[in-house]
Amino acid sequence: MVFGTTILGSNPSAPAKIMKKYIENLNIIINKFIFPFYRNKDIKLLFKNLEDGESSNKDVAMFVGGCVRNYLQSKTIEDIDIATIFTTDEIKKKLQNSKFKVIDTGLEHGSVTVVSQNKKFEITTLRKDIKTDGRHAEVETIDNWKEDSKRRDFTINAIYLNKNGKIFDPQQGVNDLKNNLIKFIGDPETRIEEDFLRIIRFLRFTIQYNSSIENSTIKAIKLKLNGIKNLSKERVLTELFKILKLKNFLNILENNKELMEIFTLVFPEFKKIDRLKNFSLIENYIEKSEILILALLLVDLKDNHQYFSHKYKVSNKIQDKLDLLGKKFKELKNDNEFFKKKLVSNLYDVGIKNLKILYSLHLLDKKKISMKEVTSFRTLDKISIPKFPFDGKYLLKKGIQEGKKIGIILKKAEKIWVENNFNLSTEDFEKIVKKNTISN
Repeated sequence: MVFGTTILGSNPSAPAKIMKKYIENLNIIINKFIFPFYRNKDIKLLFKNLEDGESSNKDVAMFVGGCVRNYLQSKTIEDIDIATIFTTDEIKKKLQNSKFKVIDTGLEHGSVTVVSQNKKFEITTLRKDIKTDGRHAEVETIDNWKEDSKRRDFTINAIYLNKNGKIFDPQQGVNDLKNNLIKFIGDPETRIEEDFLRIIRFLRFTIQYNSSIENSTIKAIKLKLNGIKNLSKERVLTELFKILKLKNFLNILENNKELMEIFTLVFPEFKKIDRLKNFSLIENYIEKSEILILALLLVDLKDNHQYFSHKYKVSNKIQDKLDLLGKKFKELKNDNEFFKKKLVSNLYDVGIKNLKILYSLHLLDKKKISMKEVTSFRTLDKISIPKFPFDGKYLLKKGIQEGKKIGIILKKAEKIWVENNFNLSTEDFEKIVKKNTISN
């Protein structure tokens, strides 16, 4: 089922994309070796404030987490996490007369957010887990970097970088990072029992780094899978959205059968995950978004998306979009004219982004997809959406003052206008106005 005519051939923007990527990679390499992120003026000032009055022969704060991993792999650095020997109260005291603003964002976890004019940092006190129940941990603040590394989840998350670019790697995470291996620190079962969210975090990092999975880890995850039921749905949903944003997520069916099995055990609601098999055919023709991926995984003829929305208490915005797509998906499955004669009216009804998502669902449900069908995405962008010719000002001039009545009249007139192939004469509009004015 194809709408309109299309032009087949290579993507003319491909050379520009290649050049853009080359420049981005070149800039990242230059920034790593010539202007590394830790030499930033704000960062140097922050460390100076934290070190004030302290011994010069010890590290009172070091970078940790994603910024260190990205630095080592010459990737763009966005979020900057810093670990420190100081408590949150001590951090506040050291920065109280500085250019930095301290925000209480995670005091229960020993964390604060520190903001300057150009940068934002998450600073967390070194700690040691005393007692855990799979959801929450009772911790003790410490000043021992190696002990702090032991309570972290994966070896690649326990790589520290000091202000001068020197690495401290007590869990041998650098080697695992080079080999794209995601390993729990210590015994996998023990680490999972401390916080069952680590199962989903393991999924996220394994997908991100396209990592293979050790048999002992697979066994531990399957053994402890039920623990996820005890987690708050908000925590799970936050991790899930991080997974869905990963570029590698769209290749999950191809890269790792074990990973795929665990993912579907954790998220059994994603009954339509097989749609991702052919997503590579259309990925250059549609904007990737949270709603697109959720729709591909969830929307079916049985309102599966509603169960997901209820279970994870998604926002009203996401729920409304999924409901709209679910309703329209049922329509297109029962109407052969949805992408033909009714194309413009459906485009007017749901908008270009939603119609592209619906067309994606339609294509990816097929066993075979032709290139002609794929390139028909281009036609959608060329269709001009009609504009309803009447508005409230017109009715105000006619002496209709009540706001609610104006809305009712316009809605009825617009419905008739759409059904009549976007045609409605002034005379016919006047009849609708008269009819609804008299009846009310």
